[in-house]
Amino acid sequence: LVSSLYVSLVSRKKMSLKSERRGIHVDQSDLLCKKGCGYYGNPAWQGFCSKCWREEYHKARQKQIQEDWELAERLQREEEEAFASSQSSQGAQSLTFSKFEEKKTNEKTRKVTTVKKFFSASSRVGSKKAEIQEAKAPSPSINRQTSIETDRVSKEFIEFLKTFHKTGQEIYKQTKLFLEGMHYKRDLSIEEQSECAQDFYHNVAERMQTRGKVPPERVEKIMDQIEKYIMTRLYKHVFCPETTDDEKKDLAIQKRIRALRWVTPQMLCVPVNEDIPEVSDMVVKAITDIIEMDSKRVPRDKLACITKCSKHIFNAIKITKNEPASADDFLPTLIYIVLKGNPPRLQSNIQYITRFCNPSRLMTGEDGYYFTNLCCAVAFIEKLDAQSLNLSQEDFDRYMSGQTSPRKQEAESWSPDACLGVKQMYKNLDLLSQLNERQERIMNEAKKLEKDLIDWTDGITREVQDIVEKYPLEIKPPNQPLAAIDSENIENDKLPPPLQPQVYAG
Repeated sequence: LVSSLYVSLVSRKKMSLKSERRGIHVDQSDLLCKKGCGYYGNPAWQGFCSKCWREEYHKARQKQIQEDWELAERLQREEEEAFASSQSSQGAQSLTFSKFEEKKTNEKTRKVTTVKKFFSASSRVGSKKAEIQEAKAPSPSINRQTSIETDRVSKEFIEFLKTFHKTGQEIYKQTKLFLEGMHYKRDLSIEEQSECAQDFYHNVAERMQTRGKVPPERVEKIMDQIEKYIMTRLYKHVFCPETTDDEKKDLAIQKRIRALRWVTPQMLCVPVNEDIPEVSDMVVKAITDIIEMDSKRVPRDKLACITKCSKHIFNAIKITKNEPASADDFLPTLIYIVLKGNPPRLQSNIQYITRFCNPSRLMTGEDGYYFTNLCCAVAFIEKLDAQSLNLSQEDFDRYMSGQTSPRKQEAESWSPDACLGVKQMYKNLDLLSQLNERQERIMNEAKKLEKDLIDWTDGITREVQDIVEKYPLEIKPPNQPLAAIDSENIENDKLPPPLQPQVYAG
């Protein structure tokens, strides 16, 4: 019993060590919309999918409009009452007719201005910001490059729509009207411009399915081309606009990643062995793809970079473990790739995809799954602490401050003329340090296991004593010995005496 219990405790302890050591785990249900619709959620939408977020946004917006109307009506009543009371108290002699008209006009103007503020789409950008934007206008070479790419995308879009005949003409007309409308909406907030784009996507897709009877597969292809066409034209106006804090967030996450440059794959439990050449190539390709995301203009192309990066990660894990990768292996490796690559304008790219990508791509499919994991990885990096890396707070603070680093001097950091023996010595010292840390962890866990066994033994002993006290053992006297066969015979005294041996002399 004790041996079986020991095996059970050891296996349980190994499982607990494994779970404690991992530190990074996201249940797949956590990636879904918190409203329970089954689509992927997004931290930028407060955990909702794009569909549920739009519903919640419209509800909040309608509520705000209603409250603004009520406030405007209340202010109007208060002003009218105040004006009526002042007029009655002061009398006709206190105010001349001209002053009365002037005050009435001023009150009316102020009231209209107040109501307009409540219902205006957003605050207009001041002339000073307009001058700054003009001063920061791109160079002619960049404009020429943008113009060439825009012309190419426009020709491809027109050629694509020619195969749809009348439906294609209608789509092109709607798209042109949308772009013209967006030209006059540049003063709106980026959230409101995003809402206009999402409404346009939804209306066009719904019209194709209901009126045009276009199959869902073709609708998806058409929507991809529409997104490519309009976002190529709108990119320079809606990507990282000055009216948002996207650039500030980019600098913050870049600074955070640079401060975490000391994090090793072992701390994140990354199941990737970069000593294998094929795995190392996959890691380099994954980093290249996540960095390349910033060079793309269309949200779908940015998503494609994230998907390619994620597939390289899965391949690297598969080669290392010689078995298919799991979701628990993927997220830590993605975090490691982001820390190692430090992609430029990471938050701006995530926000841009969230705001202007075709919502169906973010809600379902592998693109939506990988993008949601990237958002989780960035959120984890922002909140990463000592416990997440299985470090003491003291070591974590020292690493973050740059006082020391867990990485010892590696061979790559040495100059070409450095002695090979010295390189090997530092490599061996690094290995010994890792083994020493591992040995200390094992000894600590062994002592803890020994204590658990002692506590278990004491507990069993106490339980046995309690049972013995509750149910004491009663010792009964032994049974009477069996009597002789003839013990109950009353005529025993009449029997002759037993025969005695006699000796005869002969």
